[in-house]
This record gives sequence, C-alpha cells and structure tokens, in this order.
Amino acid sequence: MKVQRRPFGAVDGQTVELFTLTNPAGMEVSITNFGGSLVRWLAPDKEGELADIVLGFDSVEGYQNTPGYLGALVGRYANRIAGAYFELNGRGYHLAKNDGDNHLHGGERGFSHRVWDALVTGDASLTLTYFSPHGEENYPGNLQVKVVYTLRDTGELVLEYTAETDQDTIVNLTNHAYFNLAGHDQGSILDHVVRIYADQYVPVDAQCIPLGELADVAGTPFDFRAGRAIGEEIDADHPQIRNGQGYDHNFVLRPAAGALVQAAEVRHPASGRVLEVYTTKPGMQFYTGNHLAGSAGKGGCAYPRRSGFCLETQFYPDSPNRPSFPSPVLRAGERYHHSTIYKVSCLDE
Repeated sequence: MKVQRRPFGAVDGQTVELFTLTNPAGMEVSITNFGGSLVRWLAPDKEGELADIVLGFDSVEGYQNTPGYLGALVGRYANRIAGAYFELNGRGYHLAKNDGDNHLHGGERGFSHRVWDALVTGDASLTLTYFSPHGEENYPGNLQVKVVYTLRDTGELVLEYTAETDQDTIVNLTNHAYFNLAGHDQGSILDHVVRIYADQYVPVDAQCIPLGELADVAGTPFDFRAGRAIGEEIDADHPQIRNGQGYDHNFVLRPAAGALVQAAEVRHPASGRVLEVYTTKPGMQFYTGNHLAGSAGKGGCAYPRRSGFCLETQFYPDSPNRPSFPSPVLRAGERYHHSTIYKVSCLDE
C-alpha cells in the first residue's frame, strides 16, 4: 500500500500533513511533518485487537501548544545542556534557557517545532528534511538534516538520521515518542516490564544535569538488566529517584563500534505487546512521564502523570561540556549518521 497523506493543519502559513505508513500485517504508523512527530501507531494485541500505542494529538495545534514534546523529533541538541552554554574550538555559545537555568531539546523553537519538507520515498517510507541556518537558536553552522522513517513488514519502524554542516557544531537527534503498550488512553504504565541492556547510567542533580561520573546499576532501582516492572521501584527512597521524580535518566549502552545494539525491551503482560529498541547511539534516556499533567490528547482523553514512557536514543546529557562523555561534535565535512529501530510485536500467549 502506498503511503497515505492528508492535511493536518497549518503553521505560519506552511501546510502541515499527516503521513500514514502501513505494512501487510495491518500495522499503521502516522507521522506529521511538523516536528517529525510520531502521531499514531496501531498495533495488534495477542487477540488481534488493534490499539494506538503512542500518546499524541488529533491536530497540529496540540503539538504546537502542549509541553512535553509528545512524539517529536528533537534537536539540534536533545536533552539538557548545563547553564545553556558550551564551548567549541575555543569559542563560547550562549543558548536559550528554556528549562530553568539550562537548555533543553534545542531551545525555544527547536526542530520539534519546525515544519519539515516531506517526500514519500517508498511504499512504507517517508523522508523529512530540514535546513537549520547558522545561528538558529545560536548554534553554529548551517546544518542540513534528513530523517527517513520506514515501516518494515516485520513490525520495525526504522529511523535513519543524517546531518551535514559547513562549520563545526554539535548534533544530538532523537525521537521523543511516549509509549503505552496497553493503548494511549489506558492510563498508568507502571505494570509494563522493562529490560534495559546497560550496566551503568548517568546520575544527575535535581535539574537533571549530570554529576559527571557514571554509576553502576547493580543494587539500585536502575538495574533493569533482568527485567522489572516500571512501578516496582519508581518511588524508591533513592537520591537519584528523587532527583528525577521517578526515572528520567540516561543509560550507558554496551558499545559495538557504531553497529546496532539492543538497548531495551518492554513487555505489557496483559495485552502481550512487546517493544524492542535497537540503536547506534551511545545512550538512551528512559523517562516515565513524570511531568505529564493531564493535558487532553487524542480523542479528548487525558494523559495523566506516568501514562507514557520514553526510550530516547541519544548522546548523554550535557555532553558538550563533558570531555569524558562520547562527543556530540560534528565537524565540517563529516557526516552525522545514526539509526534507531523500534520494533513492535506480540507474545503468542
């Protein structure tokens, strides 16, 4: 089936559309070219019943006006930069302070709030491109960005990120989808069983800025290596749980020299749905929707606190200011290229 497209509104006189990718199993994924947001993902449960497993909105206005970055493609730098400041090649760059004293997800109007150019590139593939000029949100360099979304017959949504710059800059792109494998309108995600393939995580302060050192997950509420329910220790008496108001932490993935590695697996026992995440990125932010505040989503349903979880593949937060972290610097003439796969399947029983 060809990609379906329909109007989704307008922003600043620019037409916004909704693109729906479908595979032979009847799975559907819808993406808007406003912020590259993942709007809908219809997936069957163990009884064959379809449900929409991502939180979102029925029109572009929701994505414009509601905080939380639901489903969005975020950049130029995803996550936080301490003090909204970094240095590159001996020069300092002051960014927007849009998260207390810090910079978050690209600034006041990052990639999540831009209209991208869209091109249908296959039966179940969509290419979005955006040109970010030098000085936009005070980042250096003219940056050309491309993200290709492909829905495979096997239930995998592949996100292929590329970017090129004419000046040295920093780049950290990710998708901020909120998942609820019971269905976007089914409330709490605390019964979801999560496995994260990481031996370490990045401890943070009360503003979610890294303390600087990595920490072992062993013996802590952050040990998801064998799989555990989200709700098991989400309110544990642990300083890092208090700082994140739950889970809002970057996990250190096991490196494989730029190759795809499995980052996580999430199971919802009642529906049988399973979400697997694979990526070339060095880290993954696990966020449990601690700041969702009951805003109205699709169909008028409310999205209360902890009604969706995020698995954002990315560089670690504040990496531009942390020489010991993997570097997010993209040099002029080099090519940023990373892949992330979200695979949805179902248990037989």
